[in-house]
Amino acid sequence: MVKRMGEMMREIPILYLVVPCYNEEEVVEKTASVMKEKLERLEREHKIKKGSRIMFVNDGSKDDTLRLLHEIAAKDNIFSVVSLAGNYGHQSAILAGMMTAKEHADVVVTIDADLQQDIEALDAFLEKYMAGCEVVYGVRNDRHSDGIFKKATATAYYNLMHLLGSRVITNHADYRLLSKKALDALAEYQETNLFLRGLIPTMGFASDVVYFDVKAREAGHSKYTLSKMLTLAMDGITSMSVRPLRMIGGLGFLVFLFSMVMCVISLVDWAMGNNVPGYTTTLIVSLLIGGITLLSLGIIGEYIGKIYMETKHRPRYIIDTVVWHGSEEKE
Repeated sequence: MVKRMGEMMREIPILYLVVPCYNEEEVVEKTASVMKEKLERLEREHKIKKGSRIMFVNDGSKDDTLRLLHEIAAKDNIFSVVSLAGNYGHQSAILAGMMTAKEHADVVVTIDADLQQDIEALDAFLEKYMAGCEVVYGVRNDRHSDGIFKKATATAYYNLMHLLGSRVITNHADYRLLSKKALDALAEYQETNLFLRGLIPTMGFASDVVYFDVKAREAGHSKYTLSKMLTLAMDGITSMSVRPLRMIGGLGFLVFLFSMVMCVISLVDWAMGNNVPGYTTTLIVSLLIGGITLLSLGIIGEYIGKIYMETKHRPRYIIDTVVWHGSEEKE
């Protein structure tokens, strides 16, 4: 079945859902059931081809997630399981799934295992793809389900990312569709420090946005702790922009000017014979310069750390096993 859009013709695609999992034993069976039902419905409606699949990526779970995934895959060939050798992080797990799926799928959609991202938005994703988009971003309608702290910090973070020149999509959290062409292009990027939310928009392919409502988790609790969110935020800033380094240079220049002004004022006071104790001024200046210096060294250290990791050329993930059509293969 083929759909024609102007001069472009596009076949109904084979869709792979890539679902990263880390300690999701409470919800994974429910997730598998909901996703299977959705794919079967899409196939009946001729929106995807037969052969579309659901690929779970186990990111080194420490609970029974992997055992449950193996049981699910053994019962139904629509499921496959990619198990990483350790816990490489959410971004690496997503990339591992996409790179494994790209040889078999026309389009890949990444979606979290907790079912908070509305799976019914897949229809709109596929419509955008059929209309010619190579990348489709899922964007939450609002953040009403977040607490005051998370809502405020998320807003500040996206504003900062845009200020620093990043093309990250506001309120987009790795729920997206990529075509085979986009996946092949993504495979060309070799950096160790992954920040897919900022990286994918730089590829420049035709893209669009689908808005969806965030649902409550079916079970369990979020595995994205505050420390993980802060790490992702720092990776996003330092992986996608050198503007903080330029800001340090600008700040250093301003401090230099301030120091020159203070020197002139001090010399004038000395020449006029004023007896100024200067304790407060000395303390404020010392603290100001010391704080700026430490902050600057910390930012520079983050970039040096990134350079250090990139030069090692370590693999971004290592696949331990792949369960495919009920057979397990050692990588």
